[in-house]
Amino acid sequence: MSEDKSYYFCGIGGSGMLPLAMIVKAAGARVAGSDRALDQGRLADKFQWLQDGGVKLFQQDGSGLTDSSQILIASAAIEDTVPDVAQAIALGCKRMTRAELLAEHFNAVPCSIAVGGTSGKSTVTGMIGWILTGAGRDPTIMNGAVMKNFVDDDSPFASSRIGAGQLMVSEVDESDGSIALFDPEIAVLNNVSLDHKSLEELRILFGDFVAKSRHAVWNHDDEESRALVAARPLSKASSFGFSEGADYRALQVEEKSLGSSFLLRTGGTDYPVSLQVPGRHNIANALAAIAASCAIGVPVDHAIAAIESFNGLARRFDIVGTGNGITVIDDFGHNPDKIGATLATLKAFPGRVVAFFQPHGFGPIKKMGVELAGVFSDNLNGDDRVILCDPVYFGGTVDRTLGSESIVDAITTAGGKAEYFAARQDCGERMAEIAKAGDRIVIMGARDDTLHSFAQSVLAAITEGHSKVGEIR
Repeated sequence: MSEDKSYYFCGIGGSGMLPLAMIVKAAGARVAGSDRALDQGRLADKFQWLQDGGVKLFQQDGSGLTDSSQILIASAAIEDTVPDVAQAIALGCKRMTRAELLAEHFNAVPCSIAVGGTSGKSTVTGMIGWILTGAGRDPTIMNGAVMKNFVDDDSPFASSRIGAGQLMVSEVDESDGSIALFDPEIAVLNNVSLDHKSLEELRILFGDFVAKSRHAVWNHDDEESRALVAARPLSKASSFGFSEGADYRALQVEEKSLGSSFLLRTGGTDYPVSLQVPGRHNIANALAAIAASCAIGVPVDHAIAAIESFNGLARRFDIVGTGNGITVIDDFGHNPDKIGATLATLKAFPGRVVAFFQPHGFGPIKKMGVELAGVFSDNLNGDDRVILCDPVYFGGTVDRTLGSESIVDAITTAGGKAEYFAARQDCGERMAEIAKAGDRIVIMGARDDTLHSFAQSVLAAITEGHSKVGEIR
C-alpha cells in the first residue's frame, strides 16, 4: 500500500506520528519529517534514533518539502501559515492527517483489532499485541506509548511493532472524531466518559464504532457502554468486567503495590491470573485484552500466560525509582478517568501522595477543569498535596485566559491542599523540598515527552538530598 510513496511528517516526534512513520516506512514508503522539538533542541535521542533508521529530518521551515509527489502528514488543526504546510500548498502536495493515513493502512489489513474508549487504549493495545506476539500471530502494532516488552537496543522507542502484515492492532482516537474512519474486525470499547468531546458526541462515535465491527468487546461495568451496546444490533459481542453477567469476569481480586491477582471466569471455567501492572483499571484492561485475543482464536490459557509477563507502558504508572524512602512515579494521567485510576491505585496503600499535574493544554482546562479539580479533591485527603504548573504550550493560537490557577483554586476551596507555580522547575523544587520518607510523588500529564526526564530530575534531587531541579529539554 505504501510502496513508492513519499510521506513527510510534520511533527514526526509525536506519540502518534512516530510509530506510524515506522510502520509505513517498513511497508516500503520513503519517510522524512520535521518537528518543533527538534528545532528547539529537545528530545535529541529520539531524533538521532530516527535518523539512524534512515528517516531524513529537517527544520520545520518547509525546506524538507521539495516535490509535489510528497504527501504531507499533519494535524488538521495546524494553520496554513506553518512553513511546512505553506510549502506543501505551494508545491501542490497532497495532505493527509495522521488518522487518515493510519486508517488507510489499517483498513487494508486482512485481520484487524481497533481499541477505542476514553481511557486505557494504549495499555489494552499493548496487552493485545503482547498476547498475539506470544501466540505466534506476528501482529503489527500501532500504539501511542512505548511498550516495555518490545524495547531493545534496536528499538528504544517501541511504540510500534512491525509484523508480517496480515494482522494489525491499533488504538483509535475519538478526540478528533477520526475513530469513524476505521473498519475493524474486532472493536474494543474500554469505556465512555468526558474528555475531549461531549458525551452526546461520544455516544454517536463509539456506538457507530462497535456497530460496524464483526465482533465487539465491551465494558460490562460501564453504564455508557452498556447503553450503547443495548441500542445497537451487534453481529457478535463479548463483555468484560467485575460485575455479574460479564463474559470475561474478574473475581477474588487481590491488589498489590506492583501488580494484582484474580480469578478470570469465562465459559464456566475459572483461571488464576497474576499481573505485573497494578490497579483495578489494569485488571479491566487485561480482561479486555484477553477477550479481544480470544475473539480471533487465541486460547484463553495462552492469552493468560502471555499477559502475566506484560511489563506495561512507559509513562503508565511507570516507577522511576526510590530515593531516601520516597518513590517517584511517572504517569500519563490527564483526564478525570485516567487521573482517578492512578490516584485510586496509589491510595489503596499507605503513604502520602504528592501529585504533580501539568495540564495538556489550555483548552482541556476550559472543557473539564471542574472535573479535573474534582477528581483530585475526591481521591486525595489529609496531608496529600497537589501541585500544578502552567499547561504545556509549544506555540500556536489558543485562548489562554483560563489556566492552572483555576484548578488549584477549586481544590483549595473544596478543602484540599494545592499549590500553583507557573514554571515546572519551581514545582519540581517544591516537591523535592517537601518530600519525606514514605511519600509517593506522581508526575502526571500528556503531550510532553520531557515529563519523564522531569520525573527523573525530581528523583535525582531527592536522592542527592537537595531541592535543585534542572529544567529538562
